[in-house]
Amino acid sequence: MLKTSQTLNRLSESATLKMANLSRELKAQGKDIISLSLGEPDFNAPEHIHQAAKDAIDQGFDSYPPVPGYLDLREAICLKLKRDNGLDYKPEQIVVSTGAKQSLANIFLAFLDPGDEVILPAPFWVTYPEQVNMTGATYVPIYTTVEENFKVTAAQIEAAITPKTKFLVYSSPSNPAGSVYSKEELAAIAEVIERHPQVYVVSDEIYEYINYIGKHESIAQFDSIKDRVIIVNGQAKGFAMTGWRIGYIAAPLFIAKACTKLQGQFTSATCSIAQRATIAALTQDLKPTYEMRDAFKKRRDMVVDLLNDIPGVKSNNPDGAFYVFPDVSAYFGKSYNGETIKDSDDLCMFLLNEALVATVSGAPFGTPESIRISYASSEENLREAFKRIKAALRKLA
Repeated sequence: MLKTSQTLNRLSESATLKMANLSRELKAQGKDIISLSLGEPDFNAPEHIHQAAKDAIDQGFDSYPPVPGYLDLREAICLKLKRDNGLDYKPEQIVVSTGAKQSLANIFLAFLDPGDEVILPAPFWVTYPEQVNMTGATYVPIYTTVEENFKVTAAQIEAAITPKTKFLVYSSPSNPAGSVYSKEELAAIAEVIERHPQVYVVSDEIYEYINYIGKHESIAQFDSIKDRVIIVNGQAKGFAMTGWRIGYIAAPLFIAKACTKLQGQFTSATCSIAQRATIAALTQDLKPTYEMRDAFKKRRDMVVDLLNDIPGVKSNNPDGAFYVFPDVSAYFGKSYNGETIKDSDDLCMFLLNEALVATVSGAPFGTPESIRISYASSEENLREAFKRIKAALRKLA
């Protein structure tokens, strides 16, 4: 029998996709599942983006694009970075990929070797450690709590750095906790990175536009470390373009060249039509994006109120993204119908089977005391889901 590779054996299945697939299977069996597992806006991409894609088809954009993306798209990304973030990049420093997930994979595969270390503040997105594992490198988690708003300090990062550290990887706004780092917090982290010249920062800014507290802050704004920062961003969250599969990096030139070389042997360029539509997304009206953000903020407020009404559940008040990440450890050790809830994995399965609500365990995010709940769903669905969750948890004793 053909054996799978050690690379594959080091990987775990995506926890979010696994729960989403299980939800679909139960729905197909006729069960009334409310799925709050996937991080996908329940909006359509704005009409001007759709029209740009249609125009691209009519204009015959049928051929292979350049591996790092069309030049005018990379120019549009540079304009966006200047307009929104005050950052200066050149088109040759931009690499467009098939989603931000591929952007991250490019970075890790191009620069990590066995023995290297990657610092991951927890909670972290489930894909970070798996992609690091794929290279044979080791990830080093830094644990946080709901009381700390799930944010690490500069001192914690410095304590985790060793001679083997190659990357610090974090997201702001955060998936799964919705935490947003302030300019002052990032300045303190930048000072630490400045003292350790072997450490590069991968700044995942995919939720940039879903920020409820004002201007998005990027760690690339600090000149002392900008040449060691790799920004990862994309179209999925802020423009409701999850299926269009557009991600990109803005990075020092040698990193952009390395990622282009790697991508040229995997996928080459991403979809030509999606690229043309992305130019419209980045350069035309952002009003629909901000309207979507405002809708998410309204849901956030509602969901936090609903969570606070459930005994034993502790939640922060997320400043961005569209998730809540409550600490549910008060329910560990409780039982129902002879089944004991040992951990967040068990609790998620209990909620799926008893409440017919799909959530995601916090364990693969590095925080097993919590569960992730996406509020990228209608207010009606959310109210019903939390009604069911509260009723189900009341049964545990």
